[in-house]
Amino acid sequence: MGLKVLTDASLAPFRHGFFTRSGGASSGIYAGLNCGFGSDDQADCVAINRGRVAAALDVSVENLLSSHQVHSADVLHITGPLEKPLPKADAMVTATPGVAISALSADCQPVLFADAKASVIGAAHAGSKGALGGVLEATIDAMEELGAERGNISAVIGPCISQRAYEVGPEFLDDFMQVEPDYSRFFANGEGDKYQFDLPGFGLHKLRSTGIGAASWIGHCTYSDPAQFYSWRRACHNNESDYGRLIASIRI
Repeated sequence: MGLKVLTDASLAPFRHGFFTRSGGASSGIYAGLNCGFGSDDQADCVAINRGRVAAALDVSVENLLSSHQVHSADVLHITGPLEKPLPKADAMVTATPGVAISALSADCQPVLFADAKASVIGAAHAGSKGALGGVLEATIDAMEELGAERGNISAVIGPCISQRAYEVGPEFLDDFMQVEPDYSRFFANGEGDKYQFDLPGFGLHKLRSTGIGAASWIGHCTYSDPAQFYSWRRACHNNESDYGRLIASIRI
């Protein structure tokens, strides 16, 4: 089975992809295209998988870049390969041709950004904590520092957990309400004292509030489609010891 890659026309003309788990070398609970060296998968398999992604994007493996993600709002300005240990950050921006910047995910939002007029791109990992903490806004600000204009920026949220699969407790709602009471509209009543949180809806709200030109969600739920996507929450519910990581990448 070959690679299956989701794309969006609003990110054109830049080569990009929200890669599914199809076409990878990993096996077992990681079966498919696991691109996370932070998993307990065999490093050789992850390297093969990342090589296939790099080939699809027409970059060298050394130029397929990702960070040590920590649910922060920190953004890296990328001009070339990163040294190890990888820096801790949850977003990247670049105006440098030939490097692919990436976000890894397994329920959190991978978000790709593009300003075609300025030739500036971005990639962000935005879970609930990162999105609430401002990683999406910080990515747009960093793109502007490289010459982008927010009115020309398009952003696309890739596969992530949907509201029907994202059950949270009352303390989770409280964290959002303390920031902005109106954020209650992203929560639906669940069973007992639980709620269902709309992560992509919240991400779209945050993106559109910045005044960028366009923002959309690609419309796939990671939890609900095990054939195509890894999911941290599904792995927990299945009592699995670990989980694979999807990759979303874009290059100039």
